[in-house]
Amino acid sequence: MKKEFSTKPENMQEAWPGELQHFSWQELMTAIPSPMFLVTGWKANGKENACLQQYTTFVTDSGEFICIMSWVSKGGHMYKSLKKTGCCVLNFPSSDLYEKCFKTVENNQYETDEITASGLTAEKAVVVNAPRIAECFLNIECEYLWEKQNFKRSDRIVVALKATHICMDSDRYDQSKFGRYGKTGYMYNIYNARNPDTDQAETDGYWTTESHQP
Repeated sequence: MKKEFSTKPENMQEAWPGELQHFSWQELMTAIPSPMFLVTGWKANGKENACLQQYTTFVTDSGEFICIMSWVSKGGHMYKSLKKTGCCVLNFPSSDLYEKCFKTVENNQYETDEITASGLTAEKAVVVNAPRIAECFLNIECEYLWEKQNFKRSDRIVVALKATHICMDSDRYDQSKFGRYGKTGYMYNIYNARNPDTDQAETDGYWTTESHQP
Protein backbone atom coordinates (compact mmCIF):
# COMPACT_ATOMS: atom_id res chain seq x y z
CA MET A 1 0.00 0.00 0.00
CA LYS A 2 1.42 3.37 -1.02
CA LYS A 3 1.28 6.32 1.38
CA GLU A 4 1.44 10.03 0.60
CA PHE A 5 3.83 12.41 2.44
CA SER A 6 3.87 16.17 1.91
CA THR A 7 5.04 17.01 5.43
CA LYS A 8 7.24 15.29 8.00
CA PRO A 9 5.59 12.16 9.46
CA GLU A 10 4.42 12.76 13.02
CA ASN A 11 6.45 9.88 14.44
CA MET A 12 9.75 11.03 12.91
CA GLN A 13 11.85 12.84 15.52
CA GLU A 14 15.39 14.18 15.57
CA ALA A 15 18.01 11.59 16.51
CA TRP A 16 20.17 14.46 17.82
CA PRO A 17 19.47 18.18 18.39
CA GLY A 18 19.41 20.05 15.10
CA GLU A 19 19.44 16.93 12.89
CA LEU A 20 16.47 18.05 10.80
CA GLN A 21 18.01 21.49 10.33
CA HIS A 22 20.92 19.84 8.52
CA PHE A 23 19.22 16.82 6.95
CA SER A 24 15.80 16.66 5.33
CA TRP A 25 13.19 14.22 6.63
CA GLN A 26 12.69 13.28 2.96
CA GLU A 27 16.28 12.03 2.82
CA LEU A 28 15.88 9.94 5.98
CA MET A 29 12.68 8.43 4.59
CA THR A 30 13.84 7.67 1.03
CA ALA A 31 17.43 6.70 1.96
CA ILE A 32 18.66 6.87 -1.64
CA PRO A 33 22.28 5.64 -1.79
CA SER A 34 24.99 8.08 -2.87
CA PRO A 35 28.50 7.12 -4.05
CA MET A 36 31.25 7.85 -1.52
CA PHE A 37 34.70 9.10 -2.51
CA LEU A 38 37.50 11.46 -1.49
CA VAL A 39 38.06 14.75 -3.30
CA THR A 40 41.73 15.74 -3.21
CA GLY A 41 43.63 18.92 -4.02
CA TRP A 42 46.21 21.35 -2.68
CA LYS A 43 45.51 23.89 0.04
CA ALA A 44 46.88 27.41 -0.43
CA ASN A 45 49.85 26.52 1.81
CA GLY A 46 50.78 23.54 -0.38
CA LYS A 47 49.43 20.94 2.05
CA GLU A 48 47.30 18.00 0.89
CA ASN A 49 43.55 18.35 1.19
CA ALA A 50 41.14 15.40 1.24
CA CYS A 51 37.38 15.73 1.66
CA LEU A 52 35.06 12.74 2.09
CA GLN A 53 32.16 13.44 -0.25
CA GLN A 54 28.75 12.04 -1.14
CA TYR A 55 25.48 13.52 -2.53
CA THR A 56 26.88 13.28 -6.05
CA THR A 57 25.82 12.08 -9.48
CA PHE A 58 27.65 11.51 -12.76
CA VAL A 59 26.28 12.27 -16.22
CA THR A 60 27.41 12.05 -19.82
CA ASP A 61 26.69 15.03 -22.07
CA SER A 62 27.88 15.51 -25.66
CA GLY A 63 30.72 13.07 -25.15
CA GLU A 64 31.91 14.63 -21.87
CA PHE A 65 31.80 12.89 -18.47
CA ILE A 66 30.51 15.32 -15.83
CA CYS A 67 30.46 15.05 -12.03
CA ILE A 68 27.75 17.01 -10.18
CA MET A 69 28.57 17.46 -6.49
CA SER A 70 25.50 18.87 -4.78
CA TRP A 71 26.52 19.48 -1.16
CA VAL A 72 29.68 21.59 -1.18
CA SER A 73 30.48 24.07 1.60
CA LYS A 74 31.98 27.37 0.43
CA GLY A 75 33.79 27.63 3.77
CA GLY A 76 35.67 24.34 3.45
CA HIS A 77 39.22 23.62 2.30
CA MET A 78 37.94 21.62 -0.69
CA TYR A 79 36.03 24.53 -2.21
CA LYS A 80 38.88 26.99 -1.62
CA SER A 81 41.35 24.57 -3.20
CA LEU A 82 39.06 24.00 -6.16
CA LYS A 83 38.60 27.73 -6.78
CA LYS A 84 42.33 28.41 -6.50
CA THR A 85 43.58 25.60 -8.75
CA GLY A 86 40.51 24.94 -10.91
CA CYS A 87 40.91 21.20 -10.53
CA CYS A 88 40.75 18.20 -8.19
CA VAL A 89 40.81 14.40 -8.16
CA LEU A 90 37.91 12.11 -7.21
CA ASN A 91 39.32 9.02 -5.47
CA PHE A 92 37.12 5.95 -5.04
CA PRO A 93 38.12 3.61 -2.19
CA SER A 94 36.92 0.10 -1.42
CA SER A 95 35.43 -0.67 1.98
CA ASP A 96 38.72 -1.90 3.48
CA LEU A 97 39.93 1.72 3.32
CA TYR A 98 36.88 3.23 5.02
CA GLU A 99 38.52 3.86 8.42
CA LYS A 100 41.48 5.65 6.83
CA CYS A 101 39.16 7.67 4.62
CA PHE A 102 37.09 8.73 7.62
CA LYS A 103 40.25 9.88 9.40
CA THR A 104 40.49 12.69 6.84
CA VAL A 105 37.47 14.22 8.57
CA GLU A 106 39.49 14.39 11.81
CA ASN A 107 42.79 15.37 10.12
CA ASN A 108 41.42 18.48 8.45
CA GLN A 109 43.58 21.15 10.05
CA TYR A 110 45.01 23.76 7.65
CA GLU A 111 48.62 22.79 8.46
CA THR A 112 48.01 19.03 8.00
CA ASP A 113 48.82 16.89 4.99
CA GLU A 114 45.43 15.22 5.21
CA ILE A 115 46.11 12.25 2.91
CA THR A 116 49.39 11.28 4.57
CA ALA A 117 48.14 11.93 8.12
CA SER A 118 45.25 9.53 7.54
CA GLY A 119 47.55 6.65 6.56
CA LEU A 120 47.03 6.94 2.81
CA THR A 121 49.55 7.61 0.05
CA ALA A 122 49.58 10.77 -2.06
CA GLU A 123 50.81 10.56 -5.64
CA LYS A 124 50.94 13.06 -8.51
CA ALA A 125 48.02 13.29 -10.88
CA VAL A 126 48.76 12.90 -14.59
CA VAL A 127 46.80 15.82 -16.08
CA VAL A 128 45.66 18.17 -13.29
CA ASN A 129 47.53 19.95 -10.49
CA ALA A 130 46.24 17.90 -7.58
CA PRO A 131 47.35 14.87 -5.56
CA ARG A 132 45.77 11.45 -6.07
CA ILE A 133 45.37 8.67 -3.50
CA ALA A 134 47.39 5.65 -4.59
CA GLU A 135 45.34 3.07 -2.65
CA CYS A 136 42.03 4.03 -4.29
CA PHE A 137 41.05 1.74 -7.17
CA LEU A 138 39.64 4.60 -9.28
CA ASN A 139 40.96 8.15 -9.65
CA ILE A 140 39.11 10.66 -11.83
CA GLU A 141 41.06 13.84 -12.53
CA CYS A 142 38.68 16.76 -13.03
CA GLU A 143 38.51 20.41 -14.05
CA TYR A 144 36.11 22.90 -12.46
CA LEU A 145 33.19 23.95 -14.70
CA TRP A 146 30.62 25.96 -12.72
CA GLU A 147 28.80 26.36 -9.42
CA LYS A 148 25.32 27.35 -8.27
CA GLN A 149 23.66 27.85 -4.89
CA ASN A 150 21.22 25.03 -4.09
CA PHE A 151 18.46 27.51 -3.25
CA LYS A 152 18.24 31.08 -1.99
CA ARG A 153 18.82 30.49 1.73
CA SER A 154 21.13 27.50 1.34
CA ASP A 155 24.70 27.56 2.67
CA ARG A 156 25.69 24.80 0.22
CA ILE A 157 26.34 24.88 -3.50
CA VAL A 158 26.28 22.56 -6.50
CA VAL A 159 29.61 22.21 -8.30
CA ALA A 160 30.10 20.73 -11.77
CA LEU A 161 33.39 19.09 -12.75
CA LYS A 162 34.57 17.69 -16.09
CA ALA A 163 36.65 14.50 -16.18
CA THR A 164 40.00 14.95 -17.95
CA HIS A 165 41.78 11.69 -17.09
CA ILE A 166 40.92 8.34 -15.48
CA CYS A 167 43.20 5.90 -13.68
CA MET A 168 41.60 2.56 -12.72
CA ASP A 169 42.88 -0.72 -11.34
CA SER A 170 42.46 -3.32 -14.11
CA ASP A 171 41.34 -5.93 -11.58
CA ARG A 172 38.38 -3.66 -10.75
CA TYR A 173 37.06 -3.19 -14.27
CA ASP A 174 37.29 -6.97 -14.70
CA GLN A 175 34.20 -8.25 -12.87
CA SER A 176 35.63 -11.80 -12.94
CA LYS A 177 38.39 -10.56 -10.61
CA PHE A 178 37.70 -7.86 -7.97
CA GLY A 179 35.19 -5.93 -10.07
CA ARG A 180 33.55 -2.56 -9.57
CA TYR A 181 30.74 -3.92 -7.39
CA GLY A 182 30.34 -5.99 -4.28
CA LYS A 183 32.51 -5.79 -1.17
CA THR A 184 35.62 -4.78 -3.11
CA GLY A 185 33.89 -2.15 -5.27
CA TYR A 186 32.20 1.20 -4.88
CA MET A 187 31.03 2.37 -1.47
CA TYR A 188 27.68 4.11 -1.02
CA ASN A 189 26.55 6.42 1.76
CA ILE A 190 23.13 5.93 3.35
CA TYR A 191 22.45 8.41 6.13
CA ASN A 192 20.23 7.22 8.99
CA ALA A 193 17.46 5.53 6.96
CA ARG A 194 14.24 5.72 8.99
CA ASN A 195 10.88 3.99 9.00
CA PRO A 196 8.37 6.91 8.94
CA ASP A 197 5.70 4.88 10.74
CA THR A 198 7.84 3.82 13.72
CA ASP A 199 10.81 6.25 13.50
CA GLN A 200 13.04 3.18 13.79
CA ALA A 201 16.50 3.53 12.25
CA GLU A 202 16.82 0.97 9.47
CA THR A 203 20.50 1.48 8.60
CA ASP A 204 23.29 4.07 8.64
CA GLY A 205 26.81 4.40 7.29
CA TYR A 206 28.45 3.02 4.17
CA TRP A 207 27.27 0.12 2.03
CA THR A 208 28.51 -1.85 -0.94
CA THR A 209 26.49 -3.47 -3.70
CA GLU A 210 26.40 -6.91 -5.22
CA SER A 211 26.40 -7.12 -9.00
CA HIS A 212 23.05 -8.28 -10.38
CA GLN A 213 22.17 -9.52 -13.84
CA PRO A 214 18.42 -9.46 -14.58
